[in-house]
Amino acid sequence: MGDTPPDPNTTIELAEETISVGKRRIETGRVRVRIRTESEETQAHASLLDQDVDIRRVPIGRAVTEIPAVRQEGDVTIYPVLEEVLVVEKRLVLKEEVHVHRVVTQTEVSQPVVLRRQYADIERTAENNIDPAKE
Repeated sequence: MGDTPPDPNTTIELAEETISVGKRRIETGRVRVRIRTESEETQAHASLLDQDVDIRRVPIGRAVTEIPAVRQEGDVTIYPVLEEVLVVEKRLVLKEEVHVHRVVTQTEVSQPVVLRRQYADIERTAENNIDPAKE
């Protein structure tokens, strides 16, 4: 190796590094979930409305020239009842009225019912002493 001048076209190989990246699953702890249900009996309260009618016939016996309309007086509905009466001439006579009165009553009721409620108890277990650096 001597005194010869270096060749300008000479190539020198250098080292090259590459990297490979990957993943792996490591368990670091666990969780236990338990669902528990509690039941409680309670009373359900409600107001119930009951509707009934009171019917009363009111005799009138009056002659009319036209058919009266059904009418409302307060909470009473009045339905006219007519009849034709044969006389020397024909006339309308209001024979009676039917008065329908609505009666509303309220009843309190109590019924036992069961209500359920669920809770989730979560318990973490201790880590499994796994050191990811050692794997």
